[in-house]
Amino acid sequence: MTTDATEAVFEVYDERFRAMVPDDAQIVRHHTGMDWAEGPVYFAEGDYVLWSDIPNDVILRYSDAEGVSVFRSPCGYTNGHYRDLEGRLLSCEHGGRRVSRTESDGTVVSLADNYEGKKLNSPNDLAVKSDGSIWFTDPPYGILSDRQGHKAESELGACYVFRLEPETGALEIVADDFDRPNGICFSPDESVLYVSDTGEPGHIRAFDVEDGRRLANGRVFAEVSPGKSDGFRADTDGNIFTSARDGIHVYSPQSELLGKILTPENAVANCCFGGPERNRLYIAADKSLYSVVLNAKGAQRP
Repeated sequence: MTTDATEAVFEVYDERFRAMVPDDAQIVRHHTGMDWAEGPVYFAEGDYVLWSDIPNDVILRYSDAEGVSVFRSPCGYTNGHYRDLEGRLLSCEHGGRRVSRTESDGTVVSLADNYEGKKLNSPNDLAVKSDGSIWFTDPPYGILSDRQGHKAESELGACYVFRLEPETGALEIVADDFDRPNGICFSPDESVLYVSDTGEPGHIRAFDVEDGRRLANGRVFAEVSPGKSDGFRADTDGNIFTSARDGIHVYSPQSELLGKILTPENAVANCCFGGPERNRLYIAADKSLYSVVLNAKGAQRP
């Protein structure tokens, strides 16, 4: 149950990228008509993907077997999603200005909505480490207007990257020198954390993860062009698949641009790996959800 499929268009900058691309690769559009598609996350149990249409305050669900349906609406203007170690849905809510978790019975609980008594700005994207800790970014996009949340003043007065202990609720700042921190993910061995900045100067930075909870040696990993990096994910080889203005750009762990997956429409926001083999890249691109099957496998589990 798809909208259409066309031959995928790739730009190869390195022969390593050519090995990631099947000869008969197609890019498939599963759904369109959204105002701003974001935050895809995959559930292997039912072979489906969830993602957000932020301005319409809805989480959508797609599977090959059942097509597209509404998972939750209203949903607190969710943006990024992830899964915890038990497989539960974690969401960054612009409207609720919080990180929430959906329990197995469908109940939504708040995990973090303030830091030292001050409301968070609007959590944007998140990643879960193997120790269960949740790392998330907190730019102001959900409070800048009523389009992606509710217009309000920032109580924090700055934009941080946070680390959350979900069992205790302890919240700590792990990076405080971003303009507008946005996308976030770990390398497969969790020794490196990547965070994008969609403010200025607009690049992806990499940090060494020390003692499993502290960041050190921050450096510029990539400067994406055209556009800026929003959301991204890593494959099992440590390559970074990041959103960009013209599609998905793929970087090696050494910051080399390997190639691009060009999308039929611009302004890609985010992506995730899924499918039974974890080699199907779902792409949230402007008003549509796409996927393409690759010879690369996503590192994220579950």
